[in-house]
Amino acid sequence: MTMATFEVRARLRVRDGKLDGFKRQATEVMRQARDKDSGTLTYDWFLSQDGTECEVREAYVDAEAFIEHAFNVREARDALFAEFAEGHKMTVYGDVPPKVIELMNKVGVDYTWFSLLQQLEPATT
Repeated sequence: MTMATFEVRARLRVRDGKLDGFKRQATEVMRQARDKDSGTLTYDWFLSQDGTECEVREAYVDAEAFIEHAFNVREARDALFAEFAEGHKMTVYGDVPPKVIELMNKVGVDYTWFSLLQQLEPATT
């Protein structure tokens, strides 16, 4: 059983007093993803009610597209974490190729991955 896409959820905290800068830099990360990525299907940013946490829902055509994305937004992402965000944690769903594990270890992201147990198949008539 395999998943149709490569899915990731990222969670991070907004540093105290840095919400406006966080929003500006998140916009830059999004711009770079929009301009450069070729295999990104979903890249949605959500902010908690109190503006202290952010969760990003991500889906890619495959793991290679995720790697491409990581390199495409690297500078903007690094700037985000240098001043405005902290506590980067990721959850990865599905089979994780060694290249992705190497990348996450290199970047220093705290991650967990879950292998597919079962999925809803479309009903047949």
